[in-house]
Amino acid sequence: MKRTALWTTLFALIVAAVLGAADRKDNPEPAVPAAREALPAVKAQPVVEVAFVLDTTGSMSGLISAAKEKIWHIANQIVLGQPKPKVRIALVPYRDKGDEYVTKVFDLTDNLDQVYTDLMTFRADGGGDGPENVNQALHDAVHKLSWSQDRKTLRLIYLVGDYPPHNEYTDVPTYDKTAAAAVQKGIYINAVLCGGNTDTAKVWKEIADAAEGYFLTVEQSGGVTHIATPYDKELAKLNAELVSTAVAYGDRKERAAQEKLNDGAKKYDAPAAAESASYRVSAGEVASNDLVSDVQTGKVDVAKLEKDKLPENMQKMTAEERKQYVADQQQRREKVAAQIKDLSAKRNEHVRKQMEQTKGAKDGFDQQVPDSLKTQAAKVNVEYK
Repeated sequence: MKRTALWTTLFALIVAAVLGAADRKDNPEPAVPAAREALPAVKAQPVVEVAFVLDTTGSMSGLISAAKEKIWHIANQIVLGQPKPKVRIALVPYRDKGDEYVTKVFDLTDNLDQVYTDLMTFRADGGGDGPENVNQALHDAVHKLSWSQDRKTLRLIYLVGDYPPHNEYTDVPTYDKTAAAAVQKGIYINAVLCGGNTDTAKVWKEIADAAEGYFLTVEQSGGVTHIATPYDKELAKLNAELVSTAVAYGDRKERAAQEKLNDGAKKYDAPAAAESASYRVSAGEVASNDLVSDVQTGKVDVAKLEKDKLPENMQKMTAEERKQYVADQQQRREKVAAQIKDLSAKRNEHVRKQMEQTKGAKDGFDQQVPDSLKTQAAKVNVEYK
């Protein structure tokens, strides 16, 4: 099925010139209105939506650990596209009937702290009979996630597992029908095989071919390379400092939820925090539901915001004091972001050299996901160097 190109340019409306007749005695001729320039073209930010459909049975402990460690790295790679895309990620862990759960659905969100927090709860358990409920997992990923209806959005599913589906189950459609439905929705399915099960390989290839995706293979453990750097601890400190500039706002429940995520983000371990800090700077988004960012972009006028939508420390401030407080946070943020950008560049170079010297795995989960995404993104005019 031929897919439409992702990013078409949206043009701003041209302000119409108002014609009027001059009413001056010394000039009976109609005044010629000054020429109006068209407003500059407005380009919508690209959006990349990625759902990871992960087998979480007992044999998948290595891959789950790798995903926890590398999810920020993967997000970091996605956001480096040009034009820079907005990233939304979903998680659909699956097992089998008789296990603690068959599937869980963590919907698409641009709040990657929430994604990371959810992912950290995943545990490998259950299974035991080989085949798993792959059909239910794919069905939920295609039909239960809040995929964008915009045909210009890049939508991807990564099915990651080591055993084939129970095709004898009849409560949901089989994978071939769900793959066809994915195509109709403009969703690519990439199938990632962990290990070397030949029966699974056959099915995974069929799924990828049917849904215009890629068939990828990784080691059972995920095949990721672990490289510590001398910059990780400092970047972790800077990540915590950067997140401390975020100001959660909204009703009490919204503030509490975001503040909990922000507090958690300040405590990430060093490797995750280093990648997290780099992502926040590259994406230009320190946290979700952040008053500082929304004031900076003009989304919110802090002077007019209802007091009960403000954090408690700002509720007694005057309008001018609010503005100054937010401005101070923005100034702190810019200073920390500059430090992170510099250290992240050094860290990336260190990792690159270590990978070359040790011949680190280039076919691990953390490498293959960004590489396949880059290829698909190019089809819709998002480019990666």
